[in-house]
Amino acid sequence: MTSNSSLSVIPVIAIDGPSASGKGTVAQLVAERLNFHYLDSGALYRIVAFAAYKNNTAWSDADKLGELAKSLKIEFSQNEIYLNDDHITEAVRSEEMSRGASEVAIHQPVRSALMDLQRSFRQAPGLVGDGRDMGSVIFKDAMLKIFLTACVQVRAERRYKQLINKGLSANYENILADLQSRDERDSQRSAAPLIQTADALLLDTSQLNIEQAMQFVLNAYQKYQSKH
Repeated sequence: MTSNSSLSVIPVIAIDGPSASGKGTVAQLVAERLNFHYLDSGALYRIVAFAAYKNNTAWSDADKLGELAKSLKIEFSQNEIYLNDDHITEAVRSEEMSRGASEVAIHQPVRSALMDLQRSFRQAPGLVGDGRDMGSVIFKDAMLKIFLTACVQVRAERRYKQLINKGLSANYENILADLQSRDERDSQRSAAPLIQTADALLLDTSQLNIEQAMQFVLNAYQKYQSKH
């Protein structure tokens, strides 16, 4: 078993931010560039929402959701997601499960159940994790914390184009309203609210492309390396 002291020397880059800010894409690219492991914490909450849906468990039932989260056998393999050995990648990427993730994530029993699982992704040579509480709760000792955001109108436009490009029907006004309600839910919840910690660098991608955002994180990492 790896000790806590040896885990603390494994570098972590924590990238937090609101829905549709592009943090997942940026985190994946940074992880690939540095040859680090990658944790998509949002996928875990999507999986819980999906499992609850399949088990007829309400997304508002905190205690049942917490017990359910403890029982799940989750596996990530080459960008594919498996739940109890079933392939569920496409199912959990739906807009419905995205909303469900935001709803189940407000519950402390769910967050507690997933905490150890998330921390288990911290493996050599390093980890890039994205979510809502990577730097504020899960990896408080992360060597580099980024708060990646963009104005809600830009995020809605990006999500709209993303859905249209996938051949799915989409309505910009509905997406905008949904993101605004998610932002409020994520920032106002009592359990691990979405916040920019005092030691996190702000990365506003409203006027940046993915390449520029990735380079910002890599440059910040290189600056940290040069000082330590």
